[in-house]
Amino acid sequence: MTQKTLGLALIVLGMVLLIISLAADLLGLGAKAGIGWKQLIGVAVGILVFLAGAWLRHRKAHLPS
Repeated sequence: MTQKTLGLALIVLGMVLLIISLAADLLGLGAKAGIGWKQLIGVAVGILVFLAGAWLRHRKAHLPS
């Protein structure tokens, strides 16, 4: 798997984790109404995974041939 493909996969995975974490209550996954600490951890991890994927794609695009 190339870094560009891995970066894209991490971007998609991060976005999915972020959306699921934020919509947990709507999806019936939340324990109580409102955003809890587990959702906040999911959001933080989702953002970190997304940023890692964006960094991999950006890094690969700007490396000299």
